[in-house]
Amino acid sequence: MKAAARFRGTMRVRVMLAWARLRGLMRNKNFRAVSAAVATLVLLTSLRAYDPRIVTELKERTFDTYQRLKPRAYTDQPVRIVDIDEASIAEYGQWPWPRTRLAALTRRLADLGSGVIAYDIIFSEPDRTTPSRLASDLKDSGVPDLDQTMKLLANLPDHDRAFADAIGKTGVVLGFAAGNTANAQRPPIRAGLAFVGVNPARVLVPFHGTVSSLPIFTDAAAGIGGINLSSHDRAGIVRRVPMLFSDGANVYPGLAVEALRVAQNQKSIVVRGTGSSGDSDTGHAALIDMRVGAFKLPLTSNGESWIYFSRDQPQRYVSVKDILDPAKEAAVKPLIDGAIVLVGASAAGLMDARATPLGGLVPGVAIQAQLIEQILAQDFIERPDWTNGLEIVLTVLFGALVAGLVLAFGARFSFYAGVVVFLAGLAGSWIAFSHFRLLIDPIFPSLAALAVYIAVERVLHVASDHEKKFVRQAFGQYLAPELLAQLENSPQAMRLGGESRDISVMFMDVRGFTPISEALTATELVDFINTLLAPLSDAIQDEMGTIDKYIGDSIMAFWNAPVEVPDHASRACRAALKMRAAIDVLNDADVFGFSARGFADPRVRIGVGINAGLACVGNMGSQRRFNYSAMGDVVNVAARIESASKALNVDLLVSEDVAQRTKGIALLEAGEILLKGKSRPTKIYTIAGDEAVAASPEFAEWKRMHGALLAAIKTRHLQEANTALARCRELAGDDMQDFYRHFAEQVADLDSAMMQRHAEGPADEMRLTK
Repeated sequence: MKAAARFRGTMRVRVMLAWARLRGLMRNKNFRAVSAAVATLVLLTSLRAYDPRIVTELKERTFDTYQRLKPRAYTDQPVRIVDIDEASIAEYGQWPWPRTRLAALTRRLADLGSGVIAYDIIFSEPDRTTPSRLASDLKDSGVPDLDQTMKLLANLPDHDRAFADAIGKTGVVLGFAAGNTANAQRPPIRAGLAFVGVNPARVLVPFHGTVSSLPIFTDAAAGIGGINLSSHDRAGIVRRVPMLFSDGANVYPGLAVEALRVAQNQKSIVVRGTGSSGDSDTGHAALIDMRVGAFKLPLTSNGESWIYFSRDQPQRYVSVKDILDPAKEAAVKPLIDGAIVLVGASAAGLMDARATPLGGLVPGVAIQAQLIEQILAQDFIERPDWTNGLEIVLTVLFGALVAGLVLAFGARFSFYAGVVVFLAGLAGSWIAFSHFRLLIDPIFPSLAALAVYIAVERVLHVASDHEKKFVRQAFGQYLAPELLAQLENSPQAMRLGGESRDISVMFMDVRGFTPISEALTATELVDFINTLLAPLSDAIQDEMGTIDKYIGDSIMAFWNAPVEVPDHASRACRAALKMRAAIDVLNDADVFGFSARGFADPRVRIGVGINAGLACVGNMGSQRRFNYSAMGDVVNVAARIESASKALNVDLLVSEDVAQRTKGIALLEAGEILLKGKSRPTKIYTIAGDEAVAASPEFAEWKRMHGALLAAIKTRHLQEANTALARCRELAGDDMQDFYRHFAEQVADLDSAMMQRHAEGPADEMRLTK
């Protein structure tokens, strides 16, 4: 039972210690800043991995800017747009035109030597102007001789058949629109499909229905391709175009791909995806690229192709009006001969205008034309799947770098360093685009770094405010304002928990405090202590000292902690001199009222002891309640030096360690004393004055005579001792007269010894006077 109780007690203590350590760690500002940085990075990295629409639009707007700054250079490729423009509408009337005119257009383009004709138009309804359709409309019209009229119309050629014949004889590619409205309408497949790796039908999002041209046209066409233009942007900007479509089972090419296939007389296209030779199947099915005859083009994972736009050029377009005008044959034949011809509309009323990254609107057929141009020129922009991973890595790296810079160098330097990091990322992204045609987003990683910067800076700022408040609460009553401001700005200088520092320690005590306390009431005693300690504390703080504690009528103070004070020994001595001067002022003004009350000795006296050396300074106590203090032998020696000042009748005493460190302070040796706990005597000094006193010729004489006095006493030369003592008393001020009473007693003891020796015999007298 006892063993179990001891075990439970031990575990409770360990849990309490672990909890205390954890709480201490959580209070550490760097730990909190790192935690904020990690939390922000995790959140932003997860957001980037999820890639919501707002993030996608942000990076795509960046890519749009790149294209506006450096669009694809236009080169005159064999690609032409036969344009149903305003001039053509004015010439041939409102759209839709009779299919006989389209048949004439198709034959005309063939005669001009077109390589392939692709209609970016869907002919999903019969021609209303065809004679058989007119005959049907005339049944209930009340036209005279209706039967004869209908027979006459029935013998006229069918417009749709005429157009279908032209399609079948000239190698035409028709389009269809894939949609989500379910229907059974499916266009015929003209292109064969070969795939390496994953089956594209597994990757492509299946459509559920189509809007296609009439079977009379699709059956005659050499190729069938999808005309959908992808737009995921709210503003309707077209950046990518689907190259492949699927209904879940069958795969269809896009219009541009099909036109390119037919132009090369190819039977099939080849699609490569993950799992192919050289591309490991990681479980994520994706498409990589495709080949159409002699031409290869990269694909996004879902079968689209980025379009690298050039400026819309008028030489791409040939008006239908000019094509059908025999007088313009010489001008248009060089443009059409051997070209991939796309027939589409730019007339405003036909509503086929699309937005591009370059700004402005272009006809939808122009986007198909630009797609074919970049395939022929092999000038693509790409965004491979690995760019997503790279951007996530950059997000983490930028954020971690900025967080590290803030923690290491502070907010201001890190801000400028962060700007440099952002500019470097932007420059790298631009180089990747302009030289390698790679689309890599620098904005999200940079915004993530900015978010991390703000998070870490705010945490450090709040922690700094707490530290300053903590420092002011802990040290406001004990430090000089200059030291307090320095400590607030550099709280790391105060390492709680203890550190070894070279310090100067002072103890001050009021002489004869017991009679004073007996003569005063409790309230009067408190007033006396407060009145006395206030100017003495000011003297310590004026010299950059730290007040450790008040112990009744005593003060303990030290220098060079928690912040560094380079000349701490000299400052401690100057503080002692200021304390002496403050006591004189208080006594002269009878501030305590002791003279008025008839005290036998109305003057208040103090004793000060100062020592210097290594001590342990830091937080003594617990994390919740502590006292910033100093511990060590140097503290004990300082306290005992202060106690020794009573016996030596002097108010200010310092150790030899202090005397060796001071610069310019007027010090006089007070002799050697055996301090409690020490096996060897300790040499001590009294403070005679400040730097001005030390530099005066009077002090030089005084110090010389004081040395002579010490030497005479040590060698037992009575006459020299008396002479030196008398001269020292002349040179010393009133504050130092009591100091020489101690030496007068030593000289008197020496005189008594000589008298005793004289009485015992001449020989002894002879020996004493040598």
